[in-house]
Amino acid sequence: MRYPEAPRLDLVEELHGHRVADPYRWLEDPADPRTREWSEAQDRLAAEVLGALPARDRFAARLGELVRAGAVGVPVWRGGRAFSTRRDPGQEHAVLRVREADGSVRVLVDPMALDPEGTTTLDAWSPSWEGDRLAYQVSTGGDEESELYVLDVATGELLDGPVARCRYSPVGWLPGGEELFYVRRLAPEQVPAGEEHFHRRVWRHRVGGPADDDVLVHGEGLDPTNYYGVRTSADGRWLVVSASAGTAPRDDVWLADLSGDGALRELQRGVDAQTAAWVARDGRLWLMSDRGAPRWRLAVADPEDPATWAPEAWTDVVPEQEGAVLSDVALVDAPDGALQVLAVHAVDATDRLSLWAGDGGGRITEVVPPGPGSISGVSAPPEGGTAAWVGYTDYATPPSVLRWDAAAPEAPAPWESADVAAEVPELTVVETHARSQDGTPVHLFVLSRTGTPDRPRPTVLYGYGGFNVSLTPAYTAQALAWVEAGGVWVVANLRGGSEHGEEWHRAGMRERKQNVFDDFAAAGEHLVEQGWTTHGQLAVMGGSNGGLLVGATLTQRPALAAAVVCSAPLLDMVRYERFGLGRTWNDEYGTAEDPVELGWLLAYSPYHAVREGTAYPAVLVTTFESDTRVDPLHGRKLAAALQHATSAAAPVVLRRETSVGHGARAVSRTVGLAADQLAFLAAHTGLTD
Repeated sequence: MRYPEAPRLDLVEELHGHRVADPYRWLEDPADPRTREWSEAQDRLAAEVLGALPARDRFAARLGELVRAGAVGVPVWRGGRAFSTRRDPGQEHAVLRVREADGSVRVLVDPMALDPEGTTTLDAWSPSWEGDRLAYQVSTGGDEESELYVLDVATGELLDGPVARCRYSPVGWLPGGEELFYVRRLAPEQVPAGEEHFHRRVWRHRVGGPADDDVLVHGEGLDPTNYYGVRTSADGRWLVVSASAGTAPRDDVWLADLSGDGALRELQRGVDAQTAAWVARDGRLWLMSDRGAPRWRLAVADPEDPATWAPEAWTDVVPEQEGAVLSDVALVDAPDGALQVLAVHAVDATDRLSLWAGDGGGRITEVVPPGPGSISGVSAPPEGGTAAWVGYTDYATPPSVLRWDAAAPEAPAPWESADVAAEVPELTVVETHARSQDGTPVHLFVLSRTGTPDRPRPTVLYGYGGFNVSLTPAYTAQALAWVEAGGVWVVANLRGGSEHGEEWHRAGMRERKQNVFDDFAAAGEHLVEQGWTTHGQLAVMGGSNGGLLVGATLTQRPALAAAVVCSAPLLDMVRYERFGLGRTWNDEYGTAEDPVELGWLLAYSPYHAVREGTAYPAVLVTTFESDTRVDPLHGRKLAAALQHATSAAAPVVLRRETSVGHGARAVSRTVGLAADQLAFLAAHTGLTD
C-alpha cells in the first residue's frame, strides 16, 4: 500500500542510560500543520480501505439490530422512589427515570433532549436521601469534563448548576437536601501549567449557592493526582472521605462525626490496601476491604470507638472466601427483622449470590441466579426491608433487573427486563484454560453459534488485563454479530484484572506487566492447539489498556494473529505520563522518571518495539479526537511507525473519529465503529457468512 508520507526525525534521547528513539515526536502536536495534513491523508486512506470491505454493510445492519437491544440499570431507592436508567430499542442514550410509589414512571434526564446531536452523555447521578432532589453530571463531545446540576424531582425544576470541573465526582447528600459534599478540581489558573487534570478537592456545597462559596473540606496539601470518594450516613451524622493516588490499588480513609467537631480522623493511612467504609442504618461502621484479604472481606467496627478501627479488631461478617472474590454487598432484613447481607462473589469470572447473617453468624444460603453470568450490582433501600434488586446480564441477555426477597431467598424473580430489538443467535459457551509461559492457568470464555462447525474457524481473541478490571459475561452486540456470522469469539481473563483478587491484579502490573502479554499469547496458542482456529484465522482485539495489550502482542508476536484491532490505545510508554490522565496510571505501569521503572516500560513499549522489515499483521488503529484519557497521539505514532516498518502486504489503517471520547457514546456511533472493526477482521481472517 502507499501510505501518507510521514517524515522520520533523527531524534534520539539519552534517558537514564537508555538511548530512546522517537522519530514521530512531531505527531504528538495535533495543531502542527504536518500532523493535520498527515491525519487528513490517513482519513482518506481509512475511508477507501474500510469502505471497500465486503462485509461492512452486513455487519452494520446486524449490529444496528443487536446493539439496539435495550438496557436496564439497577434502581437506587430513596424516600420510596426508585431511580434507574433505561435505554429502549431505537434510543441513542439511556434516560434516567424515577418510579413513584404508585408505580408511575417519569423521565428526569434525557441526554437527547439536552443535545439532539447525541454528543452529550449522562456521566453520573445521585438522589438525595429523601428522594426529592437529584444531583446529576453531564459532559459533551466526549471530553468527560462533567458539569454538576441539581433538580427538583417532583417538578423537574433546575435548582443548581452548572458547576464545572466535576469529573469523577461522587456526591454525598446531607439530610434535607439543602447541602451536599462533592469533588471538584481547582481552577486552571490555580494550578501549575500542565496539571489542569489534577488537584481535586472535597467541598461542602449549599444547593443554589455559588460554587465559589463552597467550604473546603479535604485535599489541600495532598497528592495532586488523588481521586476522592465521599459517603454520608442517612442520618447525616457521619462523613467518610477516601483518597487514592491516581488508580493505585490502595487508599487512605478518614471518618468524621458531623454531630461533633466534624474533624476527619484517620481510619486508614499509608497502608497498601483498599477499604470502602460507610456507616449504615444499624449504626455500625461497615468495612469492605482487601486489607489482609486479597479476595476481599466484609467486616464491622464501631464508628464511635477508634480502638475498633484497627483491622485486628474488626468483626468479620463475610470472611474472605477461598477461590471467590467479593465484589458487592447489600444490607437487607430477614422476615423476622434480623439484619442480613446479600453478597456477590466471582468464581472464575462468573458471579454468584449468597446470603449471610449480619451478626457474623455465617452463610445462610446460596441464591440461584438465572444462569452463568454477571451481577452488575445489588441495591436495597437504605431504611431497610426484605427486598433487594439485582442487575444481571450474560452473553445472550441484555442488562436486566431481578427482585430478590427474603421470603424466598434462593431464587430472585424478574423485575424489569430490556426489550430486545432482534432475535439473538443461540450460543454455545465453553470455558477452558490456557497455560501461560510460567505455568499459570488462564481462564477463557469461548463463544460460538450453536450448530455451526467450530473447528477451525475465524476467531477474535479479546482481552484487557489491567487496572483491576474483570471481564465477566455480558451482552455484547459485537460478539453476537461475529458469532452469528460463523466466527468464534473468545474472552481471556488475564493477569492484571480482578478475576482472582488483588494478587491476580498485582501479578500483571508494574515489573510484572509482561505476564499479561504472555497470558494473551498463550491464549492464542491454546486456541490454535485445540483446533478452534489457525494463526491465519486468528485476530486479536482490545481497547485502552487492552489497546496496549494488543499493541505489545503485535510487536512481540507478529506471527501470532492475522489481524489486529487496537482501539483508543496506550502505546508510547516512555511519554504516556505527559498527556491526558497518564500521570494517574504510573502506579499501574511505572514511571519513566525512575531509571529502573523506565527499563520495565521500554521492555514492552509497543511504539519503541516496532522493527523495520518485519511482516506485521493487518492492523486497524481506532482513535477518538476528544479522548481526554488516552491521547490519540499514541495511535498516530504507532500507525506511522508500522506503516514505515512493515514488509507485509497487509494494511495498517488509522481510523479517527471526532466529537467523541474514551467513554460513553451514542448508539449510532457505536454501530459505525463496530461495523468497521468487524468487517476489517473478517476480511483478514477469512470470515464469510
